[in-house]
Amino acid sequence: MEDCAIVGLYWDRDEQAIPATSEKYGRYCTSIAKNILGNIEDAEECVNDTYLNAWNSMPPHKPDVLSTFLGKITRNLSLNRYKYNTAEKRGGGEAVVVLDELSEVVSDTDIVEQEIERKELVNAINTFLDTLDLKKRSIFICRYWYFDSVEDIATSFGMTENNVSVILNRLRKKLQQYLSERGFEL
Repeated sequence: MEDCAIVGLYWDRDEQAIPATSEKYGRYCTSIAKNILGNIEDAEECVNDTYLNAWNSMPPHKPDVLSTFLGKITRNLSLNRYKYNTAEKRGGGEAVVVLDELSEVVSDTDIVEQEIERKELVNAINTFLDTLDLKKRSIFICRYWYFDSVEDIATSFGMTENNVSVILNRLRKKLQQYLSERGFEL
C-alpha cells in the first residue's frame, strides 16, 4: 500500500491504518527500537507505541515522508525507554556504545540549553553531513541515527568492521573540528 493511502486511513480514522503500517514499516521500526534497546520485548512495545502515537498525531499532522515520521517516533520512544531502563540499571543495546562515541564530540556537560542554540547545532550537523559523500553520510546516519552496530554496517556496505570503525572515528573528528570552527563549544 502506498504511503499516501496509509496516511489517508489515519485521517479517515480507519482502524486498518495500524495493520497497513505494521505490514509496511513494522520491521523498519522494530530494527530502530531493537538497535537502541537491545531487547526485543521493549522494542516491540515501542513499535506498538509508535502506532498509537501515529494514530494520535494524524490528524492534525500529515507527514510528507511516512517512513521518516514513524522512524522519528520510534527512535524518540526508544531513547525514552532506554533512559528509563538505564535509570533502573536495566540497560542494553547499541545505545551505550553510540552515545559514548558521540560524547567525544558533544559532551553531556555542554549540552545546549536553549532551543535556538539546539537548532543551530542541528543545522550545523546537517550542513556537515551535506559535505560528505553518500557512502560516508549513510554510514554516519546508520550508526548515529539508527544505532546500527558496526558489524551490521560493515555487512550492509560490504566492508570490514575495522574499516567502518576507522571511517566513523574520522567522521567524528571531522565533525568536532567542523563544529569547533563554527563556534560551538565542545
